[in-house]
Amino acid sequence: MKVLPRRRGAVLVNSALGVALLGGAALAYTTLDSGTSSAASKTRLRTATVATGTVLATVSGSGTLSSPSDSAQDFTTGGRLTSVKVAVGDTVKKGQVLATVDTTSAQQDLTAANAALTTAEANLTKAEAGETVTTTVSGSGSGSGGSRGGATPQPQTTTTTKVDASQVAQAEQQVDTAKTNVANAKDEVAGTTLTATADGTVASVAGKVGDTVSGSGSAGSSSTGSGSSAGSGSSKSGSGTGTTSSSSTPSGFIVLTNPTGMQVSAAFSELDSLKLKKGQAATVTLNAQSDTKLDATVLSVSSLPTSSGSSTGAVQYGAVLQISGDTSTLRTGLSATIAVTVGQADNALSVPTAALSGTGSTRTATLVHDDGTTERVQVAVGIEGDSTVQVLDTLKAGDKVELTSTTASTGTGFPAGGFPGAGGGLGGGSFTGGGTGRSGNGGVFGGGNGGGTGGGNR
Repeated sequence: MKVLPRRRGAVLVNSALGVALLGGAALAYTTLDSGTSSAASKTRLRTATVATGTVLATVSGSGTLSSPSDSAQDFTTGGRLTSVKVAVGDTVKKGQVLATVDTTSAQQDLTAANAALTTAEANLTKAEAGETVTTTVSGSGSGSGGSRGGATPQPQTTTTTKVDASQVAQAEQQVDTAKTNVANAKDEVAGTTLTATADGTVASVAGKVGDTVSGSGSAGSSSTGSGSSAGSGSSKSGSGTGTTSSSSTPSGFIVLTNPTGMQVSAAFSELDSLKLKKGQAATVTLNAQSDTKLDATVLSVSSLPTSSGSSTGAVQYGAVLQISGDTSTLRTGLSATIAVTVGQADNALSVPTAALSGTGSTRTATLVHDDGTTERVQVAVGIEGDSTVQVLDTLKAGDKVELTSTTASTGTGFPAGGFPGAGGGLGGGSFTGGGTGRSGNGGVFGGGNGGGTGGGNR
């Protein structure tokens, strides 16, 4: 292509200008970056002051509330329900009649047991009296010599009573058995009436009049209906105190709840459980009422695992805590979060955890002097709290220690943070030409698109 002298000159000028512009941009970038890099090399120290206060170490767990005063009430004698005298929500007192079943069968058993006892006692009396035996012995006469005839012999009768010891022992055993049967029959009759074994509020009733319930003294399953309340729909065979489900909630024909002596059963991770001890203080927070915090004390810690998390496989150990204070408004089954204090140091020197590095009883801290210089020092530590650590030596109240340092922003001085023109070219049109420049990422001063439309010949 033949280039006209005038255009060849323009091209050369444009090229020179482009080179000069790139050189200037590079120089500007170097100068700016040099200043920024110098600023970037400076770090901004964050410090904390050694303070005096209380250092608390806690472990957390989760659990549910339960009351040892909650109780399940079950019949000891099964039968057809003839009355249910309470409903859900009723308050009852110990000894109050709750429900009854038909007594016909139990009364018949008692009558038969009494009759058997009467017979056994009669047999014992007879055995103890023994058997009378009468024995007759013929007499023999004696005469003197020379006398005629002699005396006539007289028969002798002997009466004796013979007692068979084995018969007496057998009769006594029969009497004892009969007495036991009578006592059991009386209990069976008494068991047809269900009475409250403790004070409480009726939480559930699992049957209605006409249903048949089983008891501890009768085999077979219950055939109760759906119940007249929040009951389980069937009665449980039990001895009067009912059965307890895996969630520690009593289950029985009637369940009574009582918040007196409320406790919380909680689970802790295996690591945290090793720090738990009987008598440690704790705080219980109800999940449904996060503003309600209750004081509690650790009663016991299980040495057997309670569960293994299904997702993480983490082993957990259970603990029971006694809640103190007013528990009248609490309910069995409420979920809660528990924080147990496992370590406490009062009036202790402490620093934030971030001020120390290392592990064990001796850590390293960076002491910041008044003139701004720093010094690495060894520090003995005591209680490791949730956010602070007790320090035992080296540091004193008021000392400043360095926390984790942060580096100031390392910007390049350009809006986009990149080298001018990086990733994109200059405008493709000549400074004097009329072509359309290409767009390129970055541009001469970084950021934005590169070229534009050439402005035509100058």
